[in-house]
Amino acid sequence: MLQQTQVATVLPYFARFVAAFPTVDALAAAPIGRVLEQWSGLGYYRRAHHLHAAARIVVERHGGRMAPDAATLTMLPGIGRSTAAAIAAFASGERKAILDGNVKRVLARHRGIDGWTAAPKVEAVLWRAAEALLPDEHDCERDPATIGDYTQGMMDLGATICARTRPRCDACPVNEDCVARRDGRIDALPSPRPRKSLPRRAVAVLVLEHDGSILLEQRPPVGIWAGLWSFPELHVDADVRSHLTTRFGLAGGAVERMPPFTHVFTHFALTMHPVRVRVDAIAPNVSMPACAWLTPGQALRAAIPAPVRHLLSVMASSATPVDADASTPVRL
Repeated sequence: MLQQTQVATVLPYFARFVAAFPTVDALAAAPIGRVLEQWSGLGYYRRAHHLHAAARIVVERHGGRMAPDAATLTMLPGIGRSTAAAIAAFASGERKAILDGNVKRVLARHRGIDGWTAAPKVEAVLWRAAEALLPDEHDCERDPATIGDYTQGMMDLGATICARTRPRCDACPVNEDCVARRDGRIDALPSPRPRKSLPRRAVAVLVLEHDGSILLEQRPPVGIWAGLWSFPELHVDADVRSHLTTRFGLAGGAVERMPPFTHVFTHFALTMHPVRVRVDAIAPNVSMPACAWLTPGQALRAAIPAPVRHLLSVMASSATPVDADASTPVRL
């Protein structure tokens, strides 16, 4: 959960998640829909899919016990080199380097390493630096806790002292030979991500209401928002009434075009144009696979992405989704 999400945000989610799935067996046995419900609001839902898949592998192939070594851990979905090394350091005292975001920042400043830290060539330099700074192998063999203490210390150094903004250099235990401090480049390192314009996409979303319920559609098991419940989508220029009839067998009454808003993903920005339709009639014997009529309360408790939660929440408190001119997208 702490990958891509701040600690303060994670804490209540973590407590609820562990209460719902207290053991790896419980997580493995749960349907993915229930896992996504507990994850809803954290974003980056691929992490939840990986967590669920990893739990099933641990139960089916490893008897419900996590492997203590980094090499085996990296075979699990969602666990990369750094995460596996951290787990192995704490679980079994295995001497491996980690390279999370905090450690990258510490090393970039201390060693004066230029370049965006996620760039492959720069990351390779950072890995070599991380490995070179590991505690002595004999010390780790004599006391298996050594590598765990060091690993925790490196993460804490980046999180509490060598922070991204306002680093506490005077309190840093390695400030004497820090290249960034010596050269006055603390604010310049690590180098920012190269700026590039995000591709933009647009889609219309149907907010269909009938007898106090709203229609949500479950998205495919792969792709953006995999397995989550969302509003049905259509092209921004599509004929709404025709779409209702041909796809859902619905007869629409009042149609309200609501102000658009923009949700930014890692690789593109999506402007969503909500179209609110009060459904007058539902044709009998029309199949609507992967769709469900939910009350607003049920929808907010379901596994839904942030833009859907935003729209449902503001609809509950106002007649329109955002206090903005219809021509001004709202960035979430």
